Amino acid sequence: MRISTNWQQQQSVNQMLDRQYQLSQTQLALGNGKAIQTPSDNPAAAARVVDVSSASAQNDQYTRNINMANTRLSVEEQSLSNASDILDRIRTLALEGSNGTQTDESRKSIATEMRQSLQQLVSIANTKDGQGEYIFAGNSTSSQPFTQSGLNVTYSGDQGQRMVAAGAGLQVATGDSGDAVFMSVKGGNGTFQTSAGSTNTGTAVVGSTSVTDASAWTGGSYTITFTDASTYEIHDAADPTGPAISTGTYTGDSGSITFNGAQLNLTGTPAAGDTFSVTPSSSQDVFSTVANMITAFEQGGGGGAALNNTVNAQLQNLDQAAGSFLNTRTQIGARMNTLDAQTDMGADMKLQYASTLSDLQDLDYASAASKFSQQQSALDAAQQAYVKMQNLSLFNYLK
Repeated sequence: MRISTNWQQQQSVNQMLDRQYQLSQTQLALGNGKAIQTPSDNPAAAARVVDVSSASAQNDQYTRNINMANTRLSVEEQSLSNASDILDRIRTLALEGSNGTQTDESRKSIATEMRQSLQQLVSIANTKDGQGEYIFAGNSTSSQPFTQSGLNVTYSGDQGQRMVAAGAGLQVATGDSGDAVFMSVKGGNGTFQTSAGSTNTGTAVVGSTSVTDASAWTGGSYTITFTDASTYEIHDAADPTGPAISTGTYTGDSGSITFNGAQLNLTGTPAAGDTFSVTPSSSQDVFSTVANMITAFEQGGGGGAALNNTVNAQLQNLDQAAGSFLNTRTQIGARMNTLDAQTDMGADMKLQYASTLSDLQDLDYASAASKFSQQQSALDAAQQAYVKMQNLSLFNYLK
């Protein structure tokens, strides 16, 4: 078998190139600390690194989402806390204004402060987060949700609720629509509401109301008519001239009327023909509640039963609005607790992913340094062998 000189030289060069490539790869690994330089080095481990890196990046995105959600929810919670303080102040003003010692002028002064409070409420309802998006606009976060014109406040947002992915399969709301928080507030006691007849001449005033037996409440509309100062009849509002569904007596300057699971507490003395209506609670926005109080105090007329009935009815609506704020704040707290728990889980997952990636791709420096030394020695040997082989020629033996 004949072996040509060119073939021998090419083989030697190939061996040196292989040794140089192996040495350069080890040197590169020592430089960047990675055991895998290309997927071909360890296909299975490289594929696993891609999967774990992707999962780790998704976990980091969840963390960013959670931070953003916590910021928005904190702004919303603080806004509703401020709004609750304003409602407390309005309630205090309403009680002062309904006091019999007040004059028409002093009530107008109270109404002036209430107007300022109404503007504050609208301002809070138009609160923005750190990114300049409206908190209470639903999904229309780039448009101002509430517009005030005099005592009228309108909502132009939607009923949507923005959600954020806080984990795999976990969606958490980052806000509440202004419609749910400020506009769709149940009136009265949340089950039914009352109002005094506009032609009443007595001094009877409806105070607190309640449901004493929810199973007995039919949800209908009724009219309470006093036949004299101590006797009343209750008729179905749809059939006011029909037979009374209930009758009773009203004793003294105060007492209660109970029927169909509903109870109304009254003070004062009614006149014959005075009426009070009882209807299922309907929604009334908090701005209209404040506006109704302002209007009542600005009208004047020396106070009396008509003013007190209006104010008492609006105070119940105001309490419902305060309850709506509190309920929303409770939900916000629950969401933030969920996000905090998810943050801890995300931190644990981040450590696990980092550990797994380290096991898969971090370099064993001691082993790599030993390998580098061996490869360097192998390259030196190959180079020396090539130098000696170059001197091998048939003419050297023929001399």
